[in-house]
Amino acid sequence: MTLRWRRALLLAWLRLPPPPPRMMTSVRQPEPVAGSMEEVLTRSVPPLPAYETKEKWPPPAEAQSLGFMRYYAGLERPERAAFLARLAAGFGVDHALVAELSGKVLQVQQQQRDLGAVLQLEDRLRHYLTPQYKLLFSHISRLQGGMKFLVDLRADVVESLASKLAEGPQIREMNGVLRSMLSEWFSVGFLNLERVTWQSPCELLQKISEYEAVHPVRNWTDMKRRVGSYRRCYAFFHSAMPGEPLIVLHVALTNQISNNIQGIVKEVSTSETEDANKITSAIFYSISSTQQGLQGVELGTYLIKRVVKELQGEFSQIKHFSSLSPIPGFTKWLLGELTSQMKESGRNVLFTDSECKEISDIIGGPVTETLKQLLTSSEWTKSDKLVKALETPLMRLCAWYLYGEKHRGFALNPVANFHLQNGAVMWRINWMADTSPRGVTVSCGMMVNYRYFLQDTSTNSARYLRMKHIEASEQVLNLVSQFQKNSKL
Repeated sequence: MTLRWRRALLLAWLRLPPPPPRMMTSVRQPEPVAGSMEEVLTRSVPPLPAYETKEKWPPPAEAQSLGFMRYYAGLERPERAAFLARLAAGFGVDHALVAELSGKVLQVQQQQRDLGAVLQLEDRLRHYLTPQYKLLFSHISRLQGGMKFLVDLRADVVESLASKLAEGPQIREMNGVLRSMLSEWFSVGFLNLERVTWQSPCELLQKISEYEAVHPVRNWTDMKRRVGSYRRCYAFFHSAMPGEPLIVLHVALTNQISNNIQGIVKEVSTSETEDANKITSAIFYSISSTQQGLQGVELGTYLIKRVVKELQGEFSQIKHFSSLSPIPGFTKWLLGELTSQMKESGRNVLFTDSECKEISDIIGGPVTETLKQLLTSSEWTKSDKLVKALETPLMRLCAWYLYGEKHRGFALNPVANFHLQNGAVMWRINWMADTSPRGVTVSCGMMVNYRYFLQDTSTNSARYLRMKHIEASEQVLNLVSQFQKNSKL
């Protein structure tokens, strides 16, 4: 296919209206299934077989599972939430039977009966701890389009819980069961790593463009640049979801560890020839999970490890592996701290007196209230004086947010937590690293490098997960020290 034709096809794709709401496009869609919600569930969800016949129990008829899928696909969002809640509540575990069996297990143990009897009772208990709907999910997973259906169904469960359209312990339990099943089906051994290039199918390039969650793709030229010279794009795929990327990683191949995103996603010629001798660093500048239904299924860690091996095989001279990561949540955290400080002490104690005076002279008003207004947009970056005055205090505040703010002992910031779990070092905080409106409003324009020293990642990861220790560079630790000296929380 000529470049002109590829360009025409891409332009046509990019002009298409947004895709319809996500749901099972690969599943046949004949006429809707008749019947009430209760009738469909009763007809579709197979009973849990008796323990004695579990090995010989025939699988449910394929038509039952297909009917379930078609009925569900025809429901609106609130109806789906009610349907999922009823499925979770009415077709889960028989708690009375489980309680009875648990008592028998305890009784046999207390009577010190032979181990064989105990193990048999425990196996029986395990069998009856299986929710009834799990059999339905298992059968659906074997159907054409079934895996994508289940991924999308779990996305609906997650959304229903987040929006409180469906609540209760039963649906939370069903969410956990689905996540566990998907974790097994999407374990790294079943995934295929593919490099995405300009020669990849147009449909795939379109999906990569739509799924980019960190730095939105502007146009087809931008997309071509991101899969062209000095760039790599990799994705995990599953054989049961052909053509559907699960998680996407964008890499910039540079001669140094990048300190801003502008230089990576800028508009440049797409015909530049790649010179391998100029490449010494690999910068992971965007990683996007494309399937909400796989939330909580670990894919990103394995993707980075696989990509590192791929790059080492292609460029043996690469010495540095690092991310260039956004800092989502920093501005929100800072605004919350400014508000609470004013309520508690009536003054701004995050900034020093000299910093407050310098900022006040520039903005011509009260520092705290004016800053709270300014930081909700990117307008303040148009003043060079204000950008310079805010650099020192915001850099130390950001360092504390990343290093010192915790959730259950781990880094509060989700991106920091992800890379630290992988064994990376919190290496460098970069000022005005993302000057896009989104970058400025979300993280005051700052980004951070998490550097991967390959010989230390296993040790660093273990120390973080077991001891909650954050490995950080001298720059970050110095900024944290400045925070502890000059700011108060």
